[in-house]
Amino acid sequence: MARQKGVIKLQGQMGGVSFYKSQQDGFLAREKGGVDAERIKNDPSFARTRENGAEFGRAGAAGKLLRIAFRTLILNTSDSRMASRLTREMVKVIQADATNPRGQRNVIDGEAELLLGFEFNGDAKLNRTVFAPYQSNIDRAGGSAEINVPGFIPNQMIAAPQGATHFRLISGAAEVDFENGTFSVNTQSTPEIPINEVATEDIALTNATNPGATVPIFLVMGIEFLQEVNGAFYPLKNGAYNALALVAVDGGSDEPF
Repeated sequence: MARQKGVIKLQGQMGGVSFYKSQQDGFLAREKGGVDAERIKNDPSFARTRENGAEFGRAGAAGKLLRIAFRTLILNTSDSRMASRLTREMVKVIQADATNPRGQRNVIDGEAELLLGFEFNGDAKLNRTVFAPYQSNIDRAGGSAEINVPGFIPNQMIAAPQGATHFRLISGAAEVDFENGTFSVNTQSTPEIPINEVATEDIALTNATNPGATVPIFLVMGIEFLQEVNGAFYPLKNGAYNALALVAVDGGSDEPF
């Protein structure tokens, strides 16, 4: 891979070289190559490649479904490489499947709990933004996923960016059926809270789930920063400083994580 220099930037193929634009790295060029697709599809020597490809595709689809489930929350709380980072973690979930043979491993029989702690915004992580202690819990039988935050002083426990006058804590619980490609989600949010020296009340974010659900359940917590101007609240810098992370995961095992 090489960077394109000069005034004129190319896109497409020419002379066995592919020219393209990367969102992160600008205009790049690389030589076209690789093994013929038909050979990869049928040659026994590429069996491992086909198996890896099948599981990677499964991981990508699972990551996409989880992203769609939390779409309303991650629209303003994610970085540009979040999708690829989540796919990478989904690969680990699938590789933890000790039931199915290689190439047929999946998320359901894997370890969804490995996603615990995943940060949707790598540029503004929850554990570096919210220092107030909190507890998270998924009650599969009772049908709820809760986050409880004891009262705290925002100026001391929130790493707010310059210009922010208020914040909101947000949460969401998603039941995700990876096998059938469906989900249900419930989200909650606090009112706008001033960033000052006044202690907040105890905060409880309770997200409803289906009692006795058998599919994996994911609970996220996040923070959104706002600026108050003449009584109206405006998102700060398109959400660049907002954070969102998976704080509890119940993969559907007998012993919730």
